[in-house]
Amino acid sequence: MKPYHCFTVCACLLFVAAAVVAGEKAQGKKWTFEDAKVGAVPTGWIAGVTGSKAGKAPKWEVIQDEGRNVLAQLESGGARGDFPVCLKQGSSLQDGTVSVRLRPISGKIDQAGGVVFRAKDQDNFYIARANALENNVSIYVTQNGKRKTIKYWEDIPVPLGKWHELKVEVKGFTFKVSLNGKLVGEIEDAERVLPDAGMVGIWTKADSVTYFDALLVE
Repeated sequence: MKPYHCFTVCACLLFVAAAVVAGEKAQGKKWTFEDAKVGAVPTGWIAGVTGSKAGKAPKWEVIQDEGRNVLAQLESGGARGDFPVCLKQGSSLQDGTVSVRLRPISGKIDQAGGVVFRAKDQDNFYIARANALENNVSIYVTQNGKRKTIKYWEDIPVPLGKWHELKVEVKGFTFKVSLNGKLVGEIEDAERVLPDAGMVGIWTKADSVTYFDALLVE
């Protein structure tokens, strides 16, 4: 093979490899539960609870809903200060976009579901959540098991029993929160509590029974 032919082939191979990598980055990583065992916590997920732990233990398990597998938090009876959380082991997000589909089902104390990011563990993470009981969306930071509100957005309809997409765009300490494709608001964590990359996951509060599907990181 002539030298310039070799150069051309190598250049083409490098271009293809770069295109594949770029495509993988653009597509991101998506987790669903179609292949997970019904009735159990899916493999590779860490289930726990943040808060007072005065209520019943969280009950995270895969169930079938409308013909497909979803991950549900089913324990109805948690204390007001309990925050069940389920983190995807091995996941990582510092800057980018994270979203999840959630369906609030029931709850007397609360009817909430959220998406977690930059999580070190069940006691240290950021969380954006939608609440069907209060019809609002908010973003918090939890540090050493204590939750602090960064921002509430009121009068945001979150119909009970319906599927919703909750998304957060993360850039440094600026967070853009969207619900069902519509921007809810943008806020900055002025205290810059959690700067490092961390796991993503899902979250509920108190006696909320909530279903989750399609956790996506881009």
